[in-house]
Amino acid sequence: MQEYVYIDGKKYRRGYTTGSCAAAASKASVHMLLTKEKIENINIDTPKGIPLTLKVKNIEFEDNSATCSIEKDGGDDIDATHGMDIFAKAELINKEDEDIIVTGGIGIGLVTKKGLSVEVGKHAINPVPMKMIRNEVGKILGENNKFLPKDKSLKITIFAPQGVEIAKKTFNPRLGIVGGISILGTTGIVEPMSEEGWKKSLSIEMEMKRAQGLDKIILVPGNHGEEFIREHLQIDMSYCVRMSNFVGYMLSEAKRIGFKKILLAGHIGKFIKISAGIFNTHSKVCDARNEIMISNLALMGAPLEFLKEINECVTAEGAVEIIDKSEYTDIYNILCDKCKQRAEQYLHNEVEVEFYMFRMDKSLLGKSQRADLLMEEFR
Repeated sequence: MQEYVYIDGKKYRRGYTTGSCAAAASKASVHMLLTKEKIENINIDTPKGIPLTLKVKNIEFEDNSATCSIEKDGGDDIDATHGMDIFAKAELINKEDEDIIVTGGIGIGLVTKKGLSVEVGKHAINPVPMKMIRNEVGKILGENNKFLPKDKSLKITIFAPQGVEIAKKTFNPRLGIVGGISILGTTGIVEPMSEEGWKKSLSIEMEMKRAQGLDKIILVPGNHGEEFIREHLQIDMSYCVRMSNFVGYMLSEAKRIGFKKILLAGHIGKFIKISAGIFNTHSKVCDARNEIMISNLALMGAPLEFLKEINECVTAEGAVEIIDKSEYTDIYNILCDKCKQRAEQYLHNEVEVEFYMFRMDKSLLGKSQRADLLMEEFR
């Protein structure tokens, strides 16, 4: 991995996610379980395409198991999990339905409420890290798991003893994840950026696209928005720029740079905030998702008991599950039209703006009235 990146002339150190730590610890523990030999380092691949070589710590052997840890390093983008150890225990157990079983242990939170990307009752190991774990372990087990004894299954337990306390410093308790941290990461790599440096780099990217002759732009919060644009709308990704949580800043910059039309696509959890005129969508800045959802449902005539049920949801995705079974599904289009109205007011009605809103699985929830017309202009 290129350890440093330069942003606005300053040097920042990259890091790696808890997902990368879990995958590396799993791979190392399985390797040591099968070879009965200690190793000092382990190599893994990341979804971002950047390979990592990580130091293996806290190695322990038992008769049919091996345990080790990888220390989380957030680079210069330090969060609550920076410096903690993520452990994996690999053990051979009597044959079960699956060859490879991945679960969580102490310090890995349990999901207790709907709306997240992990089912209720399971440990908070998100889909991408889970895939990384299975892919890396698969490299050790070989094709068709040929190095796994035929009468055994491999059980991998991800745990983090420090996670119980560290989780209290995160948003997990508010999301209904109890008892520990989440194993996260969509790219495996933590890209460090100061907020101002980050904003400037995004502006530079838009300026480059304008210099290439583009007069319209697509703004998305991050990975999920890009996937929606590429896979569902099937638009040329050269139009697309990530805006992170800096919605207002990026709208203003797009106008300054000279873009006349802006298409935005994002998850309802962020875009519902824009519908109420909130132009920095970071949860630390503002989190009024339930209040916005409830007020709009009330205007549609939803009864009090229904509104109370929505108020109990800890995520927008959880509210979507309830609304999808109701007569109020048009709320998504209403929210998108309000996003459009707020954004165009923000830009003094000098730029055309349209919105798409999707679920966590990237399926369409709603769109502003002229979104499809603008989309066709990008094709």
